[in-house]
Amino acid sequence: MSDQATQRIIAALVPEGSRVLDLGCGDGAMLDFLQRERACSGYGVEIADGNVLQCIRRGVDVIQLNLDEGLAMFDDASFDVVLQIDTLQHLRNAEVMLRETARVGRAGIVAFPNFAHWPNRLSVLRGRMPVTRRLPYQWYDTPNIRVGTFKDFEALAVKNRLRVLEAFGLQEGRMVRRLPNLAAGTAVFKFERER
Repeated sequence: MSDQATQRIIAALVPEGSRVLDLGCGDGAMLDFLQRERACSGYGVEIADGNVLQCIRRGVDVIQLNLDEGLAMFDDASFDVVLQIDTLQHLRNAEVMLRETARVGRAGIVAFPNFAHWPNRLSVLRGRMPVTRRLPYQWYDTPNIRVGTFKDFEALAVKNRLRVLEAFGLQEGRMVRRLPNLAAGTAVFKFERER
C-alpha cells in the first residue's frame, strides 16, 4: 500500500512529533514521510535485505529483525505509535505481535487487506479465491499467511483488551466509514491497551 493519498490518511493518525516504530516497514517510505511531513522520529523494522538497503538510502533508521521472534528488545511504551501497515497478514503469530504492538507503543495502527470486501465475497461465491489490486496473488503463491476482515479485527481487539480509537476502511485512496467491512479493500484501526 503505497499511494500518497493512503499514506496521508494513515499519517494523519500519527500525532506530530511522535516517536514511531514501523514494523515491517518495507522500503521505509512511510517512516520517511512521517519524518518529513509530521516531524516524527523512530525506527523501522524489516527483514528483507533489499528493503533494509532502501531504508538506509532514504535516511530511515532501520533494524533488521524477524518479527516472528518478537519485540523483546523494546521496553513497554517506548514509542508513541507502533505501525503495522500490511504486516499483520504475513506473521505466523499475528495475535502475539498485536499484543506486543500495544505493549511497546502507547498507540498502535494496523492496516491490512479486508477479505470481506464485496469483490472478494463475489469471487468466493463463484468458487474461487479472490485476486484483486489489494490481494494480487493467486492462492498458491501469496505471501499472506492469513486473511482477515474488518469485523474479525474488531473481535480480536476485544479479545485482547484493546480499545479501538479509530476504525475505517480505505478504498482507492479514500476513507470509507459507512459499511467498511463490505465497501473497503483495506481495514485500518488505531488502538491502545485498555487501562
